[in-house]
Amino acid sequence: MSLEVKYQGRVATVEDVGFIKRLIADNPGDSRRALSKKICQAWNWVQPNGALRDMVCRGFLLRLERAGHIKLPDRKVTPHNPLALRKSPAKVDIDQTSIFRDLSEVSPLEIRQVRCTSFEGLFNGLIAQYHYLGYVHPVGEHLKYIVFTQQRPVACLSWSSAPRHIGCRDKFVGWSADVRKKNLHLIAYNSRFLILPWVRISYLASHLLGRMAKVIARDWQRFYNHRICFLETFVDTERFKGTCYRAANWVYLGDTTGRGKNDQTHKVNRSIKAVWGYPLSVDFREVLQHG
Repeated sequence: MSLEVKYQGRVATVEDVGFIKRLIADNPGDSRRALSKKICQAWNWVQPNGALRDMVCRGFLLRLERAGHIKLPDRKVTPHNPLALRKSPAKVDIDQTSIFRDLSEVSPLEIRQVRCTSFEGLFNGLIAQYHYLGYVHPVGEHLKYIVFTQQRPVACLSWSSAPRHIGCRDKFVGWSADVRKKNLHLIAYNSRFLILPWVRISYLASHLLGRMAKVIARDWQRFYNHRICFLETFVDTERFKGTCYRAANWVYLGDTTGRGKNDQTHKVNRSIKAVWGYPLSVDFREVLQHG
């Protein structure tokens, strides 16, 4: 029986609440964190890479407490919140000499995954300074790439967890809402793509998209211990036409509604985005629909 409490896709039941109450009563000295880990282990509530969904579980517990269904132990400490104190990326001092060449003249290009490396600060700074959307720290699974030619950066790309609902994409895949929630982690979203403004290399953007399709699948498996079988992105139709995605054989799926994911007004409140997708395997629909 549902209690009309829902958090991050999990709907609380009477059985859930009963289990949590017994766990709290049987472990009176446990902190909220310890209880959360025990719940994740008991429910096999884990990420695709096997890590416990500890933070999600703690949010679930807080939601249940606020609804009056459970009473959590008092906080023992107030944890440091790195998000509240996160600084903006540092300004990047970089050679801006024009690179105006043919693609063949700058090969080989090195595509380097820089998340959790010494180059991550460079990536963050370049996006903050030169991408029209600026830098926003990704949430969830994500990877960051810098493309180099002769040790000089020419482009940046970031990939992150896919938006939970895009109408035209979901129609293209052909999955139900329940299946989408289960298998959404099999899609990676191209959240940023930047060619640095002093770089003029013919066909560079479509060339990089073509190469990234192979690189990202390998790296995602290595970092998160699960495959991805589909890539997607948004293109702001007021600024761009999506030419490089089309040239790289991405598929135009349709447009967003312009209302955002939490819309309550049913009125357009932001620019319309074109949605583009790229299957990484011929069986992508079967995988997305069945796991």
